[in-house]
Amino acid sequence: MITITILQDHEDAVGFRCIGHSGYAEAGSDIICAGVSALVINTINSIETFTEDSYHIDTEETSGLIDFRLDQKAGHDTQLLMKSMVLGLQGIQNDYGNEYIILDFKEV
Repeated sequence: MITITILQDHEDAVGFRCIGHSGYAEAGSDIICAGVSALVINTINSIETFTEDSYHIDTEETSGLIDFRLDQKAGHDTQLLMKSMVLGLQGIQNDYGNEYIILDFKEV
């Protein structure tokens, strides 16, 4: 199962932690893992390319860990990109269920 925790302060997203593998299908054929990976990696790449906001990231390939944290309060564009990622992840969760993907929100 993939667990994605969206980290929020009282107003905005400040980062996220994604870990696990969905187990929906074999590696290389798992459409849930592919969809989550595409959304998460595209969000990070978009924030880096299209905004001035800085962040730090930790990854671990075996567990599927991607731990992304903004270094300061995010600008409008970064918040929009994060909201778009959440919308896509919620769509996957709604289509495939909590057996494969859990989306959680945590106040930090």
